[in-house]
Amino acid sequence: MNNPKAFISYAWESDEIKIWVKELATELRNDGIDAKLDQWDVVPGDQMPHFMEKSVRENDYVLIICTPKYKSKSENRIGGVGYEGDIMTAEVLQNSNHRKFIPILKSGTKDSSIPSWLQGKYYVDLSNETHYDNNYSDLTTTLLNARETAPKLGTTLRRTTTETQTQKPKTEPVPKDEPIKIKGIVIDEITQPLNDGTAGSGLYRIPFELNKTPNFEWRELFVNAWNRPPRWTSMHRPGIASAYGNQIILDGTTIEEVEKYHKDTLKLAVDVANQQLEQINLKKQQQEERERIEKEKHKKNIDDISNRISFD
Repeated sequence: MNNPKAFISYAWESDEIKIWVKELATELRNDGIDAKLDQWDVVPGDQMPHFMEKSVRENDYVLIICTPKYKSKSENRIGGVGYEGDIMTAEVLQNSNHRKFIPILKSGTKDSSIPSWLQGKYYVDLSNETHYDNNYSDLTTTLLNARETAPKLGTTLRRTTTETQTQKPKTEPVPKDEPIKIKGIVIDEITQPLNDGTAGSGLYRIPFELNKTPNFEWRELFVNAWNRPPRWTSMHRPGIASAYGNQIILDGTTIEEVEKYHKDTLKLAVDVANQQLEQINLKKQQQEERERIEKEKHKKNIDDISNRISFD
């Protein structure tokens, strides 16, 4: 098996962070992960934009070291961090390879350190020495594709004719153009709060089932709409929403808060994402139609002139 390649993106904010990143990269390499670092690969005279583009696009993973300074530079498109952010967001939108980009929390909190375009993603917290080993193991098993997977399905028994006749009818597929809607709460997948007395330990994760699986673009629009909704209550919690498969998730709330405050904001965020995606698709269709017309005009012009040209 080839060793996975991982590029590390970080802000040159201090000597301390540069040393910490180099130690992390060394640790990853010792564990069989081909960590790429500008401190090792860039020499005077190199084109930095070319190095950043090549590193983001050619590596299997990009590890993003999140600090308050990194978030500020990324969101304000400052320096190399801002340029890398442009490259990474463009690649995600173009290739939908969101699992390639893994946020690593180095300092601060997820809200103060993780850029908005990464909010809602599963991040690895390496800011706390107490939990460093467990979380670092979570990172390496992901990079090495060694995470635990579901066991194989057993062989299904052939149903009798009577059993087949009494089965419930199959659910009809949702029409492609039908907007995304929330079907309900996935009760069996609600997590248990820690309730250990620490701040936020009474909050937990609540998933909601959608009527169909949205594409990556819709999921990004939904998370952005949740973080910055047109209307919200005083209990609104930006940064806790994410979307995976046919579910949207609020990670850091309670069922009581959903009932009193979040239900309407959830519906609003879904509606906003639907409307924005419809507008994006309409613009794409209009652009494609303009390009088709231009191609036809160009071809007709070529044909007309070619027919008039004679070499006799």
